[in-house]
Amino acid sequence: MLLGLAPLLPSAARTQAGGDPLPSWRDGPAKRALLDFVAAVTAEGGPDFVRPPERIAVFDNDGTLWMEQPIYTQLLFILDRIRALAPQNPVWQEDPLFQAVIAGDLRAAAAGGTAGLLRLAGAAQAGNSPEEFQRIVTGWLATARDHRWSRAYTQLVYQPMLEVLALLRARGFTTFIVSGGGVEFVRAFSEETYGISPHQVVGSTFAVHPGEQDGRITLNRQPQVDFVDDGPGKPVGIARHIGRRPIAAFGNSDGDFQMLQYTTEGPGRRLGMIVHHDDAEREYAYDRDSHVGRLARALDEAPRRGWSVVSMRQEWMRVFPWS
Repeated sequence: MLLGLAPLLPSAARTQAGGDPLPSWRDGPAKRALLDFVAAVTAEGGPDFVRPPERIAVFDNDGTLWMEQPIYTQLLFILDRIRALAPQNPVWQEDPLFQAVIAGDLRAAAAGGTAGLLRLAGAAQAGNSPEEFQRIVTGWLATARDHRWSRAYTQLVYQPMLEVLALLRARGFTTFIVSGGGVEFVRAFSEETYGISPHQVVGSTFAVHPGEQDGRITLNRQPQVDFVDDGPGKPVGIARHIGRRPIAAFGNSDGDFQMLQYTTEGPGRRLGMIVHHDDAEREYAYDRDSHVGRLARALDEAPRRGWSVVSMRQEWMRVFPWS
């Protein structure tokens, strides 16, 4: 996972030295919009100046900071976890949904819809403390590999976005992840991969019950989801967790629409940016008809709302740190 963090340092150094802070971006409208925005809000005495405590930037994770096709990484973790736990849960063999997962029949498993997915997620991820769960995730990420590139999922992060993170932090921004994924799943790798501390991750959450054992407080994750940080939930998560409206938001799908809207509807200079996956050769090409990361409404409304749509194919010279 160190591979994801290493590119941050040279970029920050180049920013401070006056070089190109976004070397993996081609010169174009998206790069200019980003650099112009950063220059404007950090120019003390300028009309768009924003004090450092209010320089909040939020980033979706799946499809914005790392790859989400052909299936969300956390869903792959859930499926692997169900198979690993199956010997300890023989009753699952009597449940068609769990039978399908154990047999590797993803089509049959998907037939359960959202309700089925939540059942699987609860069974795979509950019954432990937040710290224990993050250790499980860390262990899985250390060995799991993507089928297309045979690389760790934490290596499938986008180099251009690592450079954006570095640029913003070098200019006094605080960067947050606001993900539809599980908050503790993302926290397991966010610091080492992106340089984003666990307390700067907002995400969907499972219920946690407090208890006491041997005179010590215990926290136990339950199988029920108690908050979904996606779509209209993202502004709620931002308001509860961050406490300030961001001035910049980065997403890639309609699940990020309300986050982009909430950010850019605030007063003063604002930035909304959408990563458009249109590069089948170097990554994947998808938008309106995709079952993962669908992008339709946000793509249609971006021009009217002043959001920049970043063509991965045209505006990124490289995709991954190793490519």
